[in-house]
Amino acid sequence: MKKNLAIICLLLSSITAFSQTFEGKITYTNTYKTKNTKITDQQWETMLGSNQEYFIKGGDYKSVTNGTFVQWQQYINAENKLYIKMANTETLLWNDGSIQGDEILKVEVNKKVTEILDYKCDEVILTCKSGVQKYYFNSKLSVNTKLFANHKFGNWFDYLSKSNSLPLKSIIDTAQFTMESIATEVKPTKLDPKMFELPAGVKTEKSPY
Repeated sequence: MKKNLAIICLLLSSITAFSQTFEGKITYTNTYKTKNTKITDQQWETMLGSNQEYFIKGGDYKSVTNGTFVQWQQYINAENKLYIKMANTETLLWNDGSIQGDEILKVEVNKKVTEILDYKCDEVILTCKSGVQKYYFNSKLSVNTKLFANHKFGNWFDYLSKSNSLPLKSIIDTAQFTMESIATEVKPTKLDPKMFELPAGVKTEKSPY
């Protein structure tokens, strides 16, 4: 009886762990294939970053890269704004999360397509006006999709509404390049809420892009 009880407790704790939303850091490696004859793969990598650290807590996230053009992005859920720090200015540019700026033409979901870091991944393919976006995910890295219901920018909610999970890999096709981003480390950990606050006194303005 004690043995059975121990097994039941273990199963329940596992179910609880998997049902909780992911909090922590995911590290990605990014590579680029250019479509612009004036810019090389390496130049895109230098500008946009070959390494990306993604932090998430609840409905807030922050993405930090080693790029020389875009340094970091931060989404503040309460404002539904995505802030971007460029290397050439201390002023943060922001985009309204409710403005999609794209159009989804087709959505496909495929099961058990690949395996990344021992996670078996399903696939979401978004065929958009801007190009094709492919995401590979495992439900163990779940998010509360309701928190991102107004995050239309970048087609983020369209992806989350099908996966309810963070991607372990993505292939984003644009008119300028194709970017492949693949996770090299997943680290669940409790994060300080202050990490998702903007620097004190920082200037902000609406992004022209």
